[in-house]
Amino acid sequence: MIYAIVLILAFIGSVSAACDNQCSGHGYCTTDDVCKCYDNWGMGLGYNSGDCSERICPFEISWVDRPDSAGRFHKYLECAGRGICDRGSGECQCFDGYEGKGCQRSTCPNDCSGHGTCEYIEDIAYSTSWGEYSHTTIQEASKTFAFRSWDNHKTRGCVCDATYGDIDCSKRMCPYGTDVLDVSDNLLTYQSKHNQRITFYAPANIADNKPAGAISLNNGRTFALTFKSKLNETFTTLPIVVQWDSGNAPVEMEHDIQLALLNLPNRVIDGVKVDCTVTAEAASTGIATIKDDLIVCDVLFTGNSVQGRQNMLTVEAYECHNGCTPKLSGLFLETVVATNNAISGVDEYQTEAFHSASAATATTGLLNTGAYYGTKDGASDYNSFECGRRGKCDYSSGLCQCFLGYTGDNCNTLTTLV
Repeated sequence: MIYAIVLILAFIGSVSAACDNQCSGHGYCTTDDVCKCYDNWGMGLGYNSGDCSERICPFEISWVDRPDSAGRFHKYLECAGRGICDRGSGECQCFDGYEGKGCQRSTCPNDCSGHGTCEYIEDIAYSTSWGEYSHTTIQEASKTFAFRSWDNHKTRGCVCDATYGDIDCSKRMCPYGTDVLDVSDNLLTYQSKHNQRITFYAPANIADNKPAGAISLNNGRTFALTFKSKLNETFTTLPIVVQWDSGNAPVEMEHDIQLALLNLPNRVIDGVKVDCTVTAEAASTGIATIKDDLIVCDVLFTGNSVQGRQNMLTVEAYECHNGCTPKLSGLFLETVVATNNAISGVDEYQTEAFHSASAATATTGLLNTGAYYGTKDGASDYNSFECGRRGKCDYSSGLCQCFLGYTGDNCNTLTTLV
């Protein structure tokens, strides 16, 4: 009887000495009546165990914090130091300008006004057309750069849709044009217009030991050209047929390129002249040295809407049949870089990467498997300013309000001599 009473009193004593609030059901009791909380549970700003009654919010790399003894910044903080933790739900109530789990990323101003996309700084590209970023290395249409700073996946900005600009993409862009009063020093010479060169390499076949002037595998195949305007609009031409007889000027191809560019929508190119020639160049493949056909097409921008330096044309040489627009048979080609060595009056090109219209008929890595193209940028005496620097842009409509004495979409027509 006495033994039973002692056991009952011991049990009562153990119950009275249990952890506070039985750790709220979010932990277990350890020695000295201290709760060991489950993950993401605790109490207070110190995240001490307490009775495990409060949620802990997500930790993310902090935007601003105090340095540690080694001078390191941007440690992990609850809500990244840009929000208040709701202890009941375990969710961060982010301050204005921040969002996401743990307030880890910034918002974009005005949500890009509905005219753009909000992107991380590490994903924002140097948006340009082929070859314009660098003339010594091959670049894709949009070049991105390795960015490994602490905010690479935190800071975001707007990438505006075509015809829209400013930080929040809220403004309509106006047409660009040359300043009609900005003329060359020597008025007796014509001002140089912007010229681009597209070079198609049409090699002879080493295996068959064909002489110079061999007809390329690309003859009769189709490609297209993509033009990007100063308002970031992209337009792709209808299919253009590669056609020429060895040793003769590719007149039909020359005309087709010109008409294709002039027929782009909205008269985005209102004047262009194309001059194509065929020449031969000695090229070393590492196997043998042969002479190969080159089609060199110079594209001269002559219209009022394309004065000044333009974005580089992009050659769409991929095979695109089922459901694609435009429908292209594609070219066998290698993408190359110019070495600025003139051979027979034509820039020399070297292999950068191999592409083919049909993998079954191409031999990877050989220079003579098909055609390649390169683009070359020619200088222009004309400049390119918003509203021709002779008007004010109405950013609500995207129309130029020309100053007195000037007219035209981009204010590059002089109506009065002042």
